[in-house]
Amino acid sequence: MFSVYHLAKMTSIAGLENHLLTLLPELRARGLDAKLIVLVEPASPMTAYVEEALRRGIPTETMVINTDLDIGLIGRMAQLFGQQKVDAVHTHLIHADVHGLMAAKLARVPRLYSSGHNDDRFRSLLPVRMFQALLWRQVNAGIAISEALRQFMIHTEWAPANKIHTVHYGLDPSTLPRQNKHKDALRIELGLPPTTPLFGSVCRLVPQKGLSYALQAFARVADAFNAHYAIVGDGPLRKSLLDECVMLGIADRVHFLGWRTDAQTLYPAFDAFLMPSLWEGFGLVALEAMAANLPILASRVSALPEIVIDGETGYLADPTDVDALAARMRDLLQSPDAATKLGETGKQRLLTEFSVTKMVDSTLRVYGL
Repeated sequence: MFSVYHLAKMTSIAGLENHLLTLLPELRARGLDAKLIVLVEPASPMTAYVEEALRRGIPTETMVINTDLDIGLIGRMAQLFGQQKVDAVHTHLIHADVHGLMAAKLARVPRLYSSGHNDDRFRSLLPVRMFQALLWRQVNAGIAISEALRQFMIHTEWAPANKIHTVHYGLDPSTLPRQNKHKDALRIELGLPPTTPLFGSVCRLVPQKGLSYALQAFARVADAFNAHYAIVGDGPLRKSLLDECVMLGIADRVHFLGWRTDAQTLYPAFDAFLMPSLWEGFGLVALEAMAANLPILASRVSALPEIVIDGETGYLADPTDVDALAARMRDLLQSPDAATKLGETGKQRLLTEFSVTKMVDSTLRVYGL
């Protein structure tokens, strides 16, 4: 049996974390001994996530990472890999790359793999680029979760093109919580009439997500259509975004819902999904929106044009272009039947292009299995 340890540092639950909860059980179902090591900070043990991974049948353990370069952690992992006699180590994100690569080399693990999940700005810094260039020359193969990210890895991280393979995230709609009963529940919670047009976003409140531009655009259409906007998530920009809503005169129309354990059940309440990101390695929430038959208004950046087909499953606009965002919001509000058709086409695209089976098959090909 082919044994592989997946390794990632986690401080919260977002796209990568949910991706591993989908991928690893499927790898195990295909006969691999796939396990997970979660690198955790002392103050953030990720207990709920580990419990969920175990519930899904993924052998999971945590290891504490005390600093950005933790020599003791490398030794502990090397000892574990040697004792387990693993066939492969598969790392995700830079902390796992650094520690996992050195530990696997010390333990003489035969095969090494790495996945790239984002094109964050810090990855363009020369020291990071040099480390990643070294990494790509040590691994057997790598995965980019979008073709846009693959090109970034080739041109910015100097990854050998023949080693990097594009494998999109996959999502099985049947695994999402049952949603129909929640369609009106959110409007009731917010005190809105059932026919109120409602945009939605699910994301961290950080600069990358471009929410300020979405708010500026929404302010231009909200009154004319009596529309509202619900934002699910939290982060360091919460206060500044709240202040911006006051300044724009839309504080009574924008609802900051914070982190919600029931976030996936809220999608059907939205009439359209907004993703005004400035960059995005992939954007798993886009697949969740597609599963709920939602048209998506997204930025024309990074991986998003690989997910959203402009005019077919939603609309794309240039990042930071408030005029374009507002125009597309207006299109969705003026033509609800056309918006519904966009969402239905998006659901079909999810089923054909972003299936879990396709993702697992592609991963196994990267492993040479």
